[in-house]
Amino acid sequence: MLRFGFGRWLRWFLVVGLSCLFLAGCSGNPSAGKTLRVATEPAFPPFEFQGKGGELQGFSIDLMNAVATAAGFQVDFQSLPFDGIIPALRAKTVDAAISSITITQERAKTISFSRPYFKAGLAIAIRADNQDITGFDSLKNKKIAVQIGTTGAAQAKSVPGVEIRSFDSAPIALQELLNGNVDAVINDAPVTLYAINTGNLQGIKVVQQLLTEEFYGVATAKNSLYLPLINQGLTKVLQTGIYQQIYQKWFKSTPPKLPEKSAIANQTGASVSGILTSIGFIWRSFPTLLNGALVTLQLTIFSVVVGLVGGSLIGIVRLSPISPIRWLARAYIDFFRGTPLLVQIFMIYFGLPAIAQELGFTFTFDRLVAGVIALSLNSAAYIAEIVRAGIQSIEPGQAEAAKSLGLNSLETMGFVIFPQAFRRMIPPLGNEFISLLKDTSLVAVIGFEELFRKGQLIVAENYRSFEIYAAVAVVYLCLTLLSSQAFSRLEVWMNPVKNEKSKFKSQS
Repeated sequence: MLRFGFGRWLRWFLVVGLSCLFLAGCSGNPSAGKTLRVATEPAFPPFEFQGKGGELQGFSIDLMNAVATAAGFQVDFQSLPFDGIIPALRAKTVDAAISSITITQERAKTISFSRPYFKAGLAIAIRADNQDITGFDSLKNKKIAVQIGTTGAAQAKSVPGVEIRSFDSAPIALQELLNGNVDAVINDAPVTLYAINTGNLQGIKVVQQLLTEEFYGVATAKNSLYLPLINQGLTKVLQTGIYQQIYQKWFKSTPPKLPEKSAIANQTGASVSGILTSIGFIWRSFPTLLNGALVTLQLTIFSVVVGLVGGSLIGIVRLSPISPIRWLARAYIDFFRGTPLLVQIFMIYFGLPAIAQELGFTFTFDRLVAGVIALSLNSAAYIAEIVRAGIQSIEPGQAEAAKSLGLNSLETMGFVIFPQAFRRMIPPLGNEFISLLKDTSLVAVIGFEELFRKGQLIVAENYRSFEIYAAVAVVYLCLTLLSSQAFSRLEVWMNPVKNEKSKFKSQS
């Protein structure tokens, strides 16, 4: 009896002890040892950029790694465009973000920030030979390049009569200035100074620094469980002197004193909006999106007309009996079909002016002209193959019959072969038109404000990504459906067999 009682008490003691240990372990930080997905845009040196081997480097990267070590978690960096970081945090596809994100009142409504980790401000950069702009007040009626979704973009809107060009990253905005397409760039001062001091940008100077006093913070989703852990690690890094070492490494100076808390407080509570609110927001945004849709249609029509003319000529040249001309046309088609359209847009808009400057003369592109040229050259390569296939689909007896009637080669192509081939080309040409209409969204990278860019600019102001991009998708869908119907009717109209059947039905 005694043994049984002692054993029972021993088992009870072990169960209670293990339970206490388990509860003690659960009461600790649940995020310790976890891997956090941290978003960053690696196009913002010296804060975030890719090294020669492709690895992430920069002040923010070193700081986040130090914070992770101090707080006991791992970091999985994920590269995202800057204007997509806050939507990703709201969707919780990432756990945190460190991408030189300025703590602002508007952003604090949708996400939460850690304690400030860097004091910064905006700077005005101009070309070195510009004597007209001396400060912020002299930017009136000027062209200014900014990075989309940044405080520099918000500051530029306060300039009277300004024309703003928004780009996806700061280096592209600075390249726009270097090419002479804008008068100034408003961007974060440390980034602009770093680009100038390292010799990466020749012919650019800063005329005014620290237009505003700003602080960067590590961003998380609302009510994130990881925010206290990040603040804990950040505080430890600041207190142990590691922060000073990282700052000295990248900026060769002593860091300024940082506040323990931001003057802009995080707003608690989930920012959930109802369906009616979302519908109302989309409705208010529709006029802007429809304006962008008109620009998209304009760009598509110009490009497809030029591409159709050029592609038809190249397609006919592909059938030339002269080998050098035929292979030259083939090389053109292979190049423009074998390289991404996005790369071609960058080469035309940014590359050609840069090459012109190296050759000693100034050459700039209007964005509409550059977009039409890039889209037309790319479309012409595909249309050329459609034209070649359409012409070769016509039976050889048609050409022989035309020759027997006394028509020369040019007349045979213009009056006999091409009209018949064109009817067969309509379906693939319709597909090319629809593809081109959707590809116009790529022109947004050079700041051209078509439909997709209009949507990006709206999202950059209010971070309602799902609602806006859903509305953009609906507008694109409407445009493609209307285009498809138009080409279907054109195909019926140009088909003599179907026309005769429709006439017979109407008469009966």
